Amino acid sequence: MVWGWPGLRLAALAFGLGAAMAAGQAPLGAWYVTVPALAGVIWLVGRADGAKAAAWLGLFAGAGHFGLALNWIIEPFLVDPEQYGWMAPFAVVLMAFGLGLFWAAAAALARAFAAGRAAALPLALTLTAVEGLRGVVLTGFPWALIGHIWIDTPLAQLAAYGGPNGLTLLTTLAAALPVALGFGGAAVSVALLAATFGLGQWRLSQPDPAPRGVTLRLVQPNAAQALKWEPGPARITFDRLLAYTAARPAVDLVIWPETSVPYLLHPGEGAALAIAAAAQGVPVAAGVQRVDGTRGYNTLAVIGPGGAVTAQYDKHHLVPFGEYIPYGDAMADWFGLRAFAAQEGNGYSAGPGAKLLDLGDKLGKALPLICYEAVFPQDLAAAEGRADWILQITNDAWFGTLTGPFQHLAQARLRAIEQGLPLVRVANTGVSAVIDAHGRTVAEISLGQAAFHDAALPGALPPTPYARWGEVPVWLLLAGLAAGLIGVRRRMVA
Repeated sequence: MVWGWPGLRLAALAFGLGAAMAAGQAPLGAWYVTVPALAGVIWLVGRADGAKAAAWLGLFAGAGHFGLALNWIIEPFLVDPEQYGWMAPFAVVLMAFGLGLFWAAAAALARAFAAGRAAALPLALTLTAVEGLRGVVLTGFPWALIGHIWIDTPLAQLAAYGGPNGLTLLTTLAAALPVALGFGGAAVSVALLAATFGLGQWRLSQPDPAPRGVTLRLVQPNAAQALKWEPGPARITFDRLLAYTAARPAVDLVIWPETSVPYLLHPGEGAALAIAAAAQGVPVAAGVQRVDGTRGYNTLAVIGPGGAVTAQYDKHHLVPFGEYIPYGDAMADWFGLRAFAAQEGNGYSAGPGAKLLDLGDKLGKALPLICYEAVFPQDLAAAEGRADWILQITNDAWFGTLTGPFQHLAQARLRAIEQGLPLVRVANTGVSAVIDAHGRTVAEISLGQAAFHDAALPGALPPTPYARWGEVPVWLLLAGLAAGLIGVRRRMVA
């Protein structure tokens, strides 16, 4: 036996259960498949022949889950298939098993603590802990968290108190209790979910906050990623953006998506001047590329009259291999690897960090997020002061059309719930949306549609418990539950 290998049959079963768990992620949202499948994984790990076998089962369960949930990871490699297509299979396999290592660690630790049914609750806690760590280790990647299965349900309102890790803990406990305690545990699990549902329904029934009296224009050009930087299509896209911006009646702010301007930003001239002329005095928040010395930045710039830049934010949480290449020079020389998302493959530099943009008395203070910064709750908490609303610009053309854009949108909705703030999301190919402070979509432009939409900016709620305290309550709860399990185990052994 190779380091506790449990056999192909059990590994395949774990992989299949993990893949079934992925059905709970957007766009399916089949939480009723995820919870039983997770219970199956927990049961399987408890029956493993030691911690090493449990690690294998956790690894394969994680690989099945992430392989299916993150199937969109192949899409960036297919934008230029002749050069990068060969990497796609390696990317999805390495991503699936690499993230599966977190679940392997959780399974091994829980099985080392106890066996059989007694391992179920420890695994609920260790899974929650490693899912939380997944959001911060090696710049973090908290995509397809177990707790994300509730985003389309009232249970998502728990995020206002415990964030995404609170939702994950709810899910792992709901799956583990029947395994640990049989029918009694199943009853407790149902009661736990029902209570959380009731909390969500109560929160959603509260009066909505007063809107700001602001009208925003969401502009979605629907530019194909493979043609984005080609001179002819780029000019067509830019003209479309200008035409949508110039449409009457006037609004308070026009918003363009990430890197929507196909030319480098030069304030007061060129593209900036053309944008200002089309806007006729209305400020335009546009995704641009700018160069400062030898460094390039993925930037959100607010362009005012005369093409002046009145505010700007440089993306600081960059996508590894998408916007920069670790050890970039060596990777380019040895393998020909360059950043996918940046024009001509040249990587971006990280901005100084999260900050608020003061857009004046009427528009208030916006918290800018560029693309996948919206999947990191800690990025929102890092800005000094409280925003009036959240502004996300993104280019979801990189994520294909099946799952990625919808999962990205779902996570943006969760950020609104956590902070109690409305979120405005403008995407190149969609889905562009206005999301209220309870995470409900109140306006949208569908995926793959070239259009603009004028919408009112919803109001903000008072700071939520999660906005005040972040992850601290959940980690304290995890520590308390772990201490309780350790105490029970010591009494049983004594």
